[in-house]
Amino acid sequence: MKVVIVGIGKTNETYLDQGIQVYLKRLIHYTNFELMWLPDVKKFSNTEDLLHKEGEQFLKVIQNDDYVVLCDEGGKIFSSKGLASFIEQRQIESTKRLIFIIGGAFGLAANIRARANLLFSLSNLTFSHQMIRLFLIEQVYRAFTIIQNEKYHNE
Repeated sequence: MKVVIVGIGKTNETYLDQGIQVYLKRLIHYTNFELMWLPDVKKFSNTEDLLHKEGEQFLKVIQNDDYVVLCDEGGKIFSSKGLASFIEQRQIESTKRLIFIIGGAFGLAANIRARANLLFSLSNLTFSHQMIRLFLIEQVYRAFTIIQNEKYHNE
C-alpha cells in the first residue's frame, strides 16, 4: 500500500520542514510513502472560489480506487493505536493508495468532501495547515511502529 499526504502550498517554516524530513526518512522503511504539495491557488474571487479551486487540484491527483481521508477539525478522532488499526485494516483490504488530504488555511470545499471516504481529525484543537503536516506524518510513522510492535509508542 502506498501512503500519500497531499497539501496545498509549500511548508514555509524551516523547523517544520526539518521535522517532516526526519519522519519521511523513517517512514520509507515501512511503506511506500509520498508527500505531495500542490501549488497555491493564485487567482480567485472569494474564499468559496479559492476552496473550489483547491478542491479541483486535489481531485486531479486522486484515482478512483484511492481511499481518501480528509483532515478536518470536525472529523473522527483516533487514538494512536486506533489510527494504527485503521491503517492496518486498509492494508488487509489491499487498499492500493491511502491518501491523506490537508486543506489550506480556509479548509476544504464540498467538491473534495464529496469524494472523501473518511473525515479525520488529529485533535479538537485547531492547528495551522502547515503544522498539521508534521503532526500527521509523525502519527503515520507512529502507526507503522505500532503495527510492527516496535518500541516508539509508549502506553
